[in-house]
Amino acid sequence: MEMLLTALLSLWGAVSGSYSELTMEQMLQAYTQYAQVIQQAEQAGQSSSQGALIKQDPQRNEAPVVKGVYVTAHSAAGARMETLLKLLDETELNSLVIDIKDDFGYITYPTGNPELESLGTTQKTIADMPNLMDKLKQHDVYPIARIVVFKDTILAKKKPEFSFLNKDGTLWDNGKAVPDSFVNPYKKEVWDYNIAVAKEAVKAGFKEIQFDYVRFPEGFETRADQLIYDHDERARIDVVAEFVKAARKELNPLGARVSVDIFGYAASVPAAEGIGQDFEKISKHVDVISPMVYPSHYGAGWFGSKVPDAAPYATILGAMTDTKKKLASLQAEKPIIRPWLQDFTASWIQGSIKYGKHEVEEQIRALRDSGVEEFLLWNAVNTYTPGSRYTTK
Repeated sequence: MEMLLTALLSLWGAVSGSYSELTMEQMLQAYTQYAQVIQQAEQAGQSSSQGALIKQDPQRNEAPVVKGVYVTAHSAAGARMETLLKLLDETELNSLVIDIKDDFGYITYPTGNPELESLGTTQKTIADMPNLMDKLKQHDVYPIARIVVFKDTILAKKKPEFSFLNKDGTLWDNGKAVPDSFVNPYKKEVWDYNIAVAKEAVKAGFKEIQFDYVRFPEGFETRADQLIYDHDERARIDVVAEFVKAARKELNPLGARVSVDIFGYAASVPAAEGIGQDFEKISKHVDVISPMVYPSHYGAGWFGSKVPDAAPYATILGAMTDTKKKLASLQAEKPIIRPWLQDFTASWIQGSIKYGKHEVEEQIRALRDSGVEEFLLWNAVNTYTPGSRYTTK
């Protein structure tokens, strides 16, 4: 539509300026341009009617350049929130990513939605959400609701038919010391449940919904044929991308952005068919993409470093280079790049280094040199390095 308006104004300006001075060739050229734009507009209309959602940031005129930190529901409801707010007040940080549906699958506050609360998946960790949102507003905090989607042990136990079953009919889990179960991305009921949680978060005052674990379990391709679960002929990467598209279609009209966390290495390799994550397909349907580019998550040799964890600048610079290359083909559909950075020490890695002010700033320097302005810091217990400089310009 903007192209059409530009063409019409250009043509009108030419004609109204001095109609008598236009040559036949100029008039024909202007008409041809107009006809081409009309055809493009009609084609865009056809694409829209077929279900495409035009990429337009619902907060393009109000959202800040986001620089934030991760916050658990317990921190959000407890004494640590005061420390976090002080950190934001005294630095360039301006956003908190708060667990609204956590890694176990619990909704972390009373939504007041009878359908959601009837499932028994709510824990009232944040007992007074209106009070929390008022406090965030007082400190001019941009609030982001983190919703863990398909890793959902609680819903899987409540509704095994939404999950994956072993051949003997028992619920599948990943066998970790504290086992996790996933729900099935093919199930429309799972989509609807998570979108309903997101809508409640928007009602509560969150400006952005950040979906995490938007994927199948790790290594799913090795066990897919041994598990019992509902599915159809769609590829896993298509199912996951279609969920994101459907969620954004519901949430953007409410004024909320949609962002997705994704493995950092997904930008550096072909689509991860096994877990259903395609960097480009997902990015096409989000307002913000947040690759988790923690240096500790890359193995030996990545970006020319024997121990990427010990080379924070080189690792982030390489990851951002690959991210930009991966997104180049999306053009107008390209989302904001807002990576997750590391503010913790990965002591379990041989050759790792202790992370502090220098290491945090080295990651941010790599963003600055890459032309990436936004970022998020991850620390599982929400203890962030004091005194860091967060400038990305």
